Amino acid sequence: MLSLLFAACTIAAMAQGEIRVEAPNMVGVDEQFNLTFIIEGEDKPGSFSWTISSDFQLVWGPQKGSSTSINIVNGKRTKSVQYTYTYVLMPTKTGKFTLPAASATIKGKQISSKRAEIEVLSSGSAAKSQSSSSSGRSSGATRSGTADIAQDELFLRFNLSKTSAVIGEPIYATLKIYSAVNISGFEDAKLPSFNGFWSQETAPSQIQFARESVGGRIYDAALIRSYVIIPQQAGDLRIDPAELVTLVSVRTSRHTGSIFDDFFDNGYTTVRKRITTPAVTVHVGRLPDGAPASFGGGVGSYSISAHLTRDSLKTHDAASLLVTVSGKGNVSLLEAPKVKFPPDMDVYDTKVTVNSEKGSTSGSKTFEYPFIPRSHGDFTIEPVEYSYYDVGSSGYVTLRTGPIELHVAKGAVSESSGSVSTLPTVERKGVRNLGEDIRYISIKKPSMASERTAFVRSALYRVIAALMVLAALVVWLVRRKAERNRADVAMTRNKRAGKMAMGRLRQAREFMQKGLQTAFYEELHKALLGFASDKLSIGAEDLGKDSIASLMEKAGISGELSGRFTALLDKCEQARYSPEGVEGGMEGLYEEALNVISSIDSNMKGHKKGFGAALIALAVMTLTSLPSQAQDYPDSLWNAGVAAYENGLWDSAASAWESLKGAGIRDARIEYNLGNAYFKAGEYPKAILAYERALKEDPSMADARYNLDFANSLIQDRIDQVPEFIFKAWMRKVSYLLSSNAWAAVSLVMLALTLGMLLLFLLSSSTGLRKTGFFSAIVALLLCAGSLGFALWQEDEATRADSAIVMKPVSAVKSSPAGDTDLFVIHEGTKVRILDDVGQWKNISLADGRQGWIRSTDIEVI
Repeated sequence: MLSLLFAACTIAAMAQGEIRVEAPNMVGVDEQFNLTFIIEGEDKPGSFSWTISSDFQLVWGPQKGSSTSINIVNGKRTKSVQYTYTYVLMPTKTGKFTLPAASATIKGKQISSKRAEIEVLSSGSAAKSQSSSSSGRSSGATRSGTADIAQDELFLRFNLSKTSAVIGEPIYATLKIYSAVNISGFEDAKLPSFNGFWSQETAPSQIQFARESVGGRIYDAALIRSYVIIPQQAGDLRIDPAELVTLVSVRTSRHTGSIFDDFFDNGYTTVRKRITTPAVTVHVGRLPDGAPASFGGGVGSYSISAHLTRDSLKTHDAASLLVTVSGKGNVSLLEAPKVKFPPDMDVYDTKVTVNSEKGSTSGSKTFEYPFIPRSHGDFTIEPVEYSYYDVGSSGYVTLRTGPIELHVAKGAVSESSGSVSTLPTVERKGVRNLGEDIRYISIKKPSMASERTAFVRSALYRVIAALMVLAALVVWLVRRKAERNRADVAMTRNKRAGKMAMGRLRQAREFMQKGLQTAFYEELHKALLGFASDKLSIGAEDLGKDSIASLMEKAGISGELSGRFTALLDKCEQARYSPEGVEGGMEGLYEEALNVISSIDSNMKGHKKGFGAALIALAVMTLTSLPSQAQDYPDSLWNAGVAAYENGLWDSAASAWESLKGAGIRDARIEYNLGNAYFKAGEYPKAILAYERALKEDPSMADARYNLDFANSLIQDRIDQVPEFIFKAWMRKVSYLLSSNAWAAVSLVMLALTLGMLLLFLLSSSTGLRKTGFFSAIVALLLCAGSLGFALWQEDEATRADSAIVMKPVSAVKSSPAGDTDLFVIHEGTKVRILDDVGQWKNISLADGRQGWIRSTDIEVI
């Protein structure tokens, strides 16, 4: 209450602390005018003084007066008191003068007025003519009609701030009336039309006349309308005239001839006077060519600023970017700047707010861009550019804000109803939330090499296949040769020579045991000659010792061995005639014959076994020359990863298995476990990448495929895949039943079966077995080719680096490398196929066939 009372007292003291001055701003040199000083307040001035200057003559005054006004509104009573001091003055000369200030004393405090400026003109004034006509002291100032109102006494003026401009450049326009007569009203106003212009009209709340000088003459002037017009097209634009019918009060006289005509008051009549403005032409030029892409139609001088309503928010929260363009010019016609928001932000209709006074070209225009981020991460809104045309410099000016940083945190996620786990789900159209967890990691320690070499492309695979073919060829050649040998009698005898000789030796032994010397020596002699005949293919007529020795020498038998053989023949012949004279007896001779025959037979067969031995030696050498695949496996890293995963330390598990990869060790189980660790840590893109790599190593790994499908159901993008040809899809499913190495092993088994059935067809004498071998060989060959094709198909897909996973939370796919046109937006975890690359850009294709270019840093090759 005390504060209100203090404020009221302060306002009252301020009101009584000044003297207000009322006087015309211009007068004629022969015109009298009033000068009034006004003091407001209940306290009566103790003294008042004002001294007239020599530039004016005091006609009358001062006239003192006071007035009191009491108002009661809603029971509240207010009182105001005014004290006035009025002087009637007349100028003594023309020019611009400053009236002295007045002073007064109120409660011992002296206050003073401001100095008033007055211009004195030599011509008559409108006020004087009007005053004369109203007082009747101007003889002959009577009017009989509108013809007596001269053009220079009443007229309209339409003024433009400029008559030459460019498109979009604001122009000020005013429509004013000038009068030297008494005006009582207006009718039939026709305001100017602005074809080809954007216009904003401002009408005064009340028409007020003020004195103005036109051509050295004083008029009462009033503003009818003011405009801000902006040309919208080039050329000479015509502004049509404005028209106004004014009601003028004209004094009339009766002129009866009586001496009392001038004594009695004459009457007044109202006449109508139509006044118009001339048509005005504005020359409008075009804006120069080469406007920047960010030109928004602005003409004038501007500045720009931008800020966010919220600097930090969560996914699916709403925020706005406010861009304000302020300055002087065609503010109302400014177009919204183009703002490039980061991908995956829903941007809604722009809201526009204009902050400028009506009839003014200064102000600001704020553009509000509401948006909702759909993905988390740190984003940057690129600088907002806005260009305008500066009339002063006759050129385009580009304004630019700074980049706007925005951090979007992950929004709250809901739990999947009916799920047995607490896995977070992502709001996503068309995705069915699964109610189960991923499958567990692989515990079995893998056996791998630091450098991956597929079995189907290894030297071991080629050697095994070659040995199979070679072995089959050897079997076929051996069997063919055996058949030929059976058809050759000499060959048969040669092969059977040893057996026949051994048979006779056994018979000779029986004779020896019975003590039948003659029969023993006879049978031993037949055994030696029969062996030589069969082994050397000699007829009975040529079985001489010399012939036998010569043929043995040709067969590669040593002279010493052939000599022993001929010596045995001599002893047998001698014993037939003189058994007691034989050196060594029957036992010694038998042992010597057995030894010689065995040695000769072995010696002649030895060179035929060299090829098989060489073949076996070659195979052994080839197999032993293959590089060893065994490596020392770092068990500690594998076990550390498994232990960390079991204890829920996902990051530690991932770090251990990444160290295995860093050591150059490759295996599908490492990638699979790594994917599980990343999945549990919530890093779905890395998990999907690891599962894809695991399937590259082993497409038959069902656990990796299951977990990959589960992880794909949690990413944001759902892409409808173009259906694959049914036969190709079926073949792909069959191929994924086994790994590449398993299919390679199957192909070797089928190759062995094919060769076996082929040998059965070629070597069997039975018609039924030959048919079985033929058809079985065809089936086995097809199965071999199919399994080999599956192994090579998997290996080709494993080595082909044409697929990648999007690793950035949001990535815009453009129409060309470094282009400005965004085709679509993809999110982290989405799989793409790489078609081509140019510098730091990759040409990719989605599963539904859409293509575009993406930054290489946004994806990682599988």
